[in-house]
Amino acid sequence: MRKTYEEINEKIRRGQAVVMTAEEVSEMAKTMSPKEILDKVDVVTTATFGAMCSSGAILNFGHAVPGIRMEKIKVNGVPVSGGLAAVDTYVGATDCDERNPKYGGAHIIQDLIDGKTLELEAWGKGTDCYPRTHIKTEISLETINEAVLFNPRNSYQNYNVAVNTSDKTLHTYMGTLLPKMKNASYSSAGELSPLINDPECRTIGLGTRIFLCGAQGYVAWNGTQFNTSKPVNKYEIPVGNARTLAMIGEMREMTSRFLRAAYFEKYGVTIYIGVGVPIPLLDEDLAHRVSIRNSEIETSIEDYGNGGELIGTTDYASLRSGEIEFQGKKIHTAPLSSLAKAREIADMLKTWIKDGQFELTAPVRPMPTDTAMKTLKEL
Repeated sequence: MRKTYEEINEKIRRGQAVVMTAEEVSEMAKTMSPKEILDKVDVVTTATFGAMCSSGAILNFGHAVPGIRMEKIKVNGVPVSGGLAAVDTYVGATDCDERNPKYGGAHIIQDLIDGKTLELEAWGKGTDCYPRTHIKTEISLETINEAVLFNPRNSYQNYNVAVNTSDKTLHTYMGTLLPKMKNASYSSAGELSPLINDPECRTIGLGTRIFLCGAQGYVAWNGTQFNTSKPVNKYEIPVGNARTLAMIGEMREMTSRFLRAAYFEKYGVTIYIGVGVPIPLLDEDLAHRVSIRNSEIETSIEDYGNGGELIGTTDYASLRSGEIEFQGKKIHTAPLSSLAKAREIADMLKTWIKDGQFELTAPVRPMPTDTAMKTLKEL
């Protein structure tokens, strides 16, 4: 038995589609075969909510009279890109002012979504067509032309567990790591995570409609650092960080309920992004994939105290228990991502689909199948 996107969308239009979250299907799989799941379920919703530093927003402020070509731009004191023509900018989530490192691009994005008014100041050299050299004004989502969230790398397929074998405390994007492996941090929704449930991106590609920060967004491209060369375990899940997604969506439709600015001690500003991806059950293989359980999802343990050396593996059932046993010791585990938020997103997306508010889109271009990570070499 096989299904098509159009058949599933027609069921969504008629209000007859059976939609379940990935966690619900994983529970079903304890007593049902992939064929039985395929017969019963049409769409599986997946989700994650975690820190995704490689995020940002494209803003167009509109022209002043006389005009200015903005070459140096600050929003609420935070320097942002002046390299996008005259009055466009890209606000990177981790942009910040060194004098105020706890406020950055992520806060600008959240403040705009929350309806706040921000200060804009910009400078240019002055040209015949753009004679103004300076402007200071206020902006909000109501006053600017475009506000598009565009995130180059979100929703990692899997991510390494962080530990620290050194003698000193380390402050990282994986949180504070205590010495001598006194704690381990991880960041994934496990069996609910989008790219865990479709590990080869059979249904996820350019144009896939998704939940993005409370709005309907789209997969724009394969994410940066998209890596298909990672080894897989016996369940064909990459062991460690592998594929990623680039995402795009309209900021005016988003809510800070699913987009939150954050600051990690002695590391810097980051942003929490809520993502939900629907997976259509087209065949038995996909029904088998979405049946994955936390105990079957392995990831690597990375030693941040020794140059990122990979020193072992563990699974998400163990991580979720609050403690893993490794090298003869019990290590306390804590998530950086929110499973509660991920569940909320998966349930919300499920409701949208069942209510006919969200139809599925087939990818207009598949994801790459042969990529690997390159590294910088020092001269």
